[in-house]
Amino acid sequence: MKISKNFYEQEAISLAENLLGKILVRKIGNTILKARIVETEAYPGEDDKGSHNYGGRFTERTKTLYAKGGHIYIYLIYGMYELLNIVSGEEGSGQGVLIRAVEPLSELNLFSQNRFSKDYMNLSSYQKKNLTNGPGKLTKAMKITRKYNGFVLSRDDIYIEDDDYSNFEIVKTKRIGIDYAEEAKDFPYRFYIKGNKYVSVK
Repeated sequence: MKISKNFYEQEAISLAENLLGKILVRKIGNTILKARIVETEAYPGEDDKGSHNYGGRFTERTKTLYAKGGHIYIYLIYGMYELLNIVSGEEGSGQGVLIRAVEPLSELNLFSQNRFSKDYMNLSSYQKKNLTNGPGKLTKAMKITRKYNGFVLSRDDIYIEDDDYSNFEIVKTKRIGIDYAEEAKDFPYRFYIKGNKYVSVK
């Protein structure tokens, strides 16, 4: 069942945790890709030195973060990786959750073709492990691009659904790749499903 819009209005830290186990759905033509969210990071807004809008920074890029929870925020890093974030909280709060890793549940060949330009059965064991175990990898595998930035996560071609999966343990730890964030780099705002092979960093 598609998640209701008000689900995303919770604070970023709780949303990051509660998104684990939910299913990210991406419809491409007549094909539906489904992947379980297994790793997230919370970026609670203007007081967080790891957030793009730390200190109230409002730019053409960060303005989407100030939308109402449930909007899609996608940005480019290193000139090549597009990262999927979900805006959280009330309008104007400037919070978001990064989707760091997902576990493919359907159409493995399409995931594989999008990511490596070959069928899943022809992937090496290394490629299979690295199919969607990172924020830039999952967006490439699911063809999620910046064209969705600013849209609401209730479209017919990209949304999140809940199948009531909850049989897992959650690990809480510090976020990755934000050494510039001083003390905030050690905040325990990363969440992942313990033991899942698609988690980016154990």
